[in-house]
Amino acid sequence: MAEPNKELLLAVLIDADNASPKPIKQVMEEISNYGIPIYKRIYGDWSSPHLKGWKDVLNEHAIIPVQQFAYTTGKNSTDSALIIDAMDLLHGGNVDGFVIVSSDSDFTKLSTRLREGRKKVYGIGEKKTPTSFRNACDKFVFVEVLAPPPPASGRTSGKVQHTPPVQGPDEELRRLVTTTIQDMTDDSGWIALGGLGTGLLKKQPEFDARNYGYKRLSDLMRALPYVAVETREMSSGNKHDYVRLK
Repeated sequence: MAEPNKELLLAVLIDADNASPKPIKQVMEEISNYGIPIYKRIYGDWSSPHLKGWKDVLNEHAIIPVQQFAYTTGKNSTDSALIIDAMDLLHGGNVDGFVIVSSDSDFTKLSTRLREGRKKVYGIGEKKTPTSFRNACDKFVFVEVLAPPPPASGRTSGKVQHTPPVQGPDEELRRLVTTTIQDMTDDSGWIALGGLGTGLLKKQPEFDARNYGYKRLSDLMRALPYVAVETREMSSGNKHDYVRLK
């Protein structure tokens, strides 16, 4: 387990057969928010023409391609190679966490095993990714929210312009936010925004303010009519946001 406040050392493992090269720049930028990627490997049959798009971006991002021939038609042998490497890295003890870039549910068991080994697991994939894999990760990010936004026109007010903002009642979001605040609040009814974010991820690993059109969790909370947000200045001079139900 990583020491408190230590930046995580990460192994980034990409399933080339179930990931697109188009948003790779944004994917790598997202990964940098979680730690330092000391291993960057991508798995596929590089003799296959359908992986040509990946070949053009590997050098730019210093990602090492791992060759895995498709020995049998219709079978994805890439999964096995990635899983074997992940287990080697787990037992090697040189990393604090893993980033699995794929939309394939076959990595559900792997993610569970890595977390049993007390490693952080981040998943990055498309919204079509099965729930089983998403819930097996500590955090799962939809690659659609990482796509480059269109040119901005005017002020953005903190919103991610390429994703529609929250409009109308969202009962699932209301239930998730309400129950999490109720579960974690102190006697005053307030909870630190950072603590709320942690609690939301524990209940729903794919939770992300960007899924609702907002860049930051604080922006999303301020947009919800049933949540109050208060900014407090600490004795250190730093400012922190707290939330409660109205």
